[in-house]
Amino acid sequence: QVQLVESGGGLVQPGGSLRLSCAASGSIFSIGSMGWYRQGPGNTRDLVATITDELRTNYADSVKGRFTISRDNAKSTVFLQMNNLKPEDTAVYYCNAAIRTNSGYYSHDFWGQGTQVTVSS
Repeated sequence: QVQLVESGGGLVQPGGSLRLSCAASGSIFSIGSMGWYRQGPGNTRDLVATITDELRTNYADSVKGRFTISRDNAKSTVFLQMNNLKPEDTAVYYCNAAIRTNSGYYSHDFWGQGTQVTVSS
């Protein structure tokens, strides 16, 4: 079994910062791309940022220059540093990873349980 466990969400004022973490654990052979997605009330789950195993990054236009994605391959962990947060960043943030398990041949997408980020004064 594979688990993705997120942490770091919370309530922050506009202009503030938060750092999300997501650690993968379990029967893991390898991890490819990792990323963060978010879903606001009544909205679809949208891409925020991704990072490949070669550390190539991709960001949604709405977060470029404010958010930074990084990863620690030794710890199977991905991070999202969020600066200059805005009320429109309020959402549940989900971690995603493409993981090949020890018992599998192909990679599959795994998701975390989500962590709430609320930006409000």
